Amino acid sequence: MQRICVIGGSRYFGKLLVKRLQAAGHQVTVINRGSTRPPAGVEHLVVDRNDEAALTAALGSRAFDVVVDQVCYTPVQAAIAARAFAGRTRRYVMTSTIEVYDPTTAALASTPAGTPVPEETVDPATWLVAMDLPWLDDAYLEAHYAEGKRQAEAVFTQEGSFAFATVRSAHVLGGGAQEFTGRLAHYTERITRGEEITVHAHAQPTVFIHYEELASLLLWATAEDFTGPLNACSDGPLDVGDLSTIVAAQVGRTPVYRTIPAGGQASPFSFDRHYAMSNARAKKLGFALSRTTDWLPGAVTEALTAEPSTT
Repeated sequence: MQRICVIGGSRYFGKLLVKRLQAAGHQVTVINRGSTRPPAGVEHLVVDRNDEAALTAALGSRAFDVVVDQVCYTPVQAAIAARAFAGRTRRYVMTSTIEVYDPTTAALASTPAGTPVPEETVDPATWLVAMDLPWLDDAYLEAHYAEGKRQAEAVFTQEGSFAFATVRSAHVLGGGAQEFTGRLAHYTERITRGEEITVHAHAQPTVFIHYEELASLLLWATAEDFTGPLNACSDGPLDVGDLSTIVAAQVGRTPVYRTIPAGGQASPFSFDRHYAMSNARAKKLGFALSRTTDWLPGAVTEALTAEPSTT
């Protein structure tokens, strides 16, 4: 049994992670702002992680074997957490994102076209941190989401007093109405109604992961001792056409496409740049990953039976 703290954990794969940690016999503490209560038997600390004094006071004398941070978006948040959990945990796992590899948001090391991007493309040990940017401004943060994640990883790597790992998640799907982004619903609803899917002329493939698989990987990561970045994605990159074809097979309709030029605003998961991660490191460390095409049809069925999205 380990004592594990989850920051966030109030929805989607974070909520599932908390349940699985508890089912595995761990002593779990959840930290959030109180909008959602964790399951019975899970300690709940209601505090704003952005308030360092309040966070430190809420932690009191608690110590943990592992902290899993589901909601760290900026270097400022990372610096607060690094100080608050100094001496309180031996290991810290941050949930990050495929967005750190988006070449439109930073100057990144080049990867040959068609080659899945490895973790070393973005090295948090050498990434520059700028604390003086307006990270507390919601509009700025939304526009600089990828850079916020990169710099948060960098702060924990460069300044944390604990072993640090960052799990860079692929695009997460599955769970029907739990998939709160509405991106898969965008396809199920439009294809069902015969509406256009907006795509790039030369759409590039990307990678996905089922929300249950991501929860399983994060659970696994709490018991491992690897450090540094780890890409989390199922096998088998898909482009927007592949995704639409799988949805269409479930719906029984033919997708209708409208092509836009490079740089234009397209439907979710239509990318005009290389955007697929390599999962070789996760496999080498011993985590078995599924194939996207094995679980995606079931995720589509869940989306079709869920309440319609409002987007």
